Amino acid sequence: MSLLHLLDKVSDQHVIDVNDTGTKVGYKPGVVLGGKDLEHDCGVHRGIGYFIEPLILLGLFARSPLSIRLKGITNDTKDPSVDTFRMVTLHMLKHFGVPLEGLELKIENRGAPPRGGGEVLLRVPNINSTLKAVNWIDEGMVKRIRGVTFSTNVSPQIENRILYAARGLFNKFIPDVHIFTDHRAGLSGGLSAGYGVSVVAETTTGCLISADATVSYPNVDEMSEQSKKPELMSPEDLGEQVASMLLEEVAQGGVVDSTHQGLLFMLCALCPPDVSKVRVGQLTPHAIESLRNIKEFLDVKFIIKPDTNSNTVTLKCVGAGVKNLARKIS
Repeated sequence: MSLLHLLDKVSDQHVIDVNDTGTKVGYKPGVVLGGKDLEHDCGVHRGIGYFIEPLILLGLFARSPLSIRLKGITNDTKDPSVDTFRMVTLHMLKHFGVPLEGLELKIENRGAPPRGGGEVLLRVPNINSTLKAVNWIDEGMVKRIRGVTFSTNVSPQIENRILYAARGLFNKFIPDVHIFTDHRAGLSGGLSAGYGVSVVAETTTGCLISADATVSYPNVDEMSEQSKKPELMSPEDLGEQVASMLLEEVAQGGVVDSTHQGLLFMLCALCPPDVSKVRVGQLTPHAIESLRNIKEFLDVKFIIKPDTNSNTVTLKCVGAGVKNLARKIS
């Protein structure tokens, strides 16, 4: 429902019809308007990342540039963190001809589960007419690793412990590792205590591969109901886990990590009627579902060719030629 309310804010002339039991939705699309100084409370059931992905795609095809303030959970275990969107997703768009000027994600307050309290400002420019088809199959070699650890309403020392554990694993493979710290307390730390880390491997061909993880403390009310305090993952274990996750993503190959596969295919399908070719690691269930939805809604079929030597998959498609018809003729 929250996502439908969000669509309502950024578009016009649409019809949304939800039946009495809340099990069926009828949606007739209208015109994506974009707009500035919009606000939306994402609630605490899903992270802000869940809402950012569709917003980026819609914002590109809006009548005017989109500027929206989203409130809720910035880092959780279900959805990609806002750090991943800031460091990876936005940069992915430049391969499709989207200018990086006007594309921004600013983290004003952080919010960990269960109560959130985070706030981010998202700006998405609208494109003139179409995206640009890509031939993006060479992931290159990893040349450096960057990242950010965060902590909200807990000791800032926790971040150093995450950082040293992650760097201990990375430094066996690569010397150029830099992980920043972002400690938040009070209002900018949101309403719950937690900590986490997002790391990105940058390759020689400009690909960005990411991994992130978050640990959050449960509500005080929930803790009082249980007899003993729940076991939380230690900062050292979290640092090692994220480092291992990133190394696994790099080992899988492909020009994007597994969380970005669905978005990559969607961007390829929205391109002009030209051939786009991309290479990814093992297809995730979410990516497979995205391919099915793309075929159903945009009538774009991908030719999938596995490469047994590198265990990667090359996908080719001819774009649907979606144009930004909403943009005002200046």
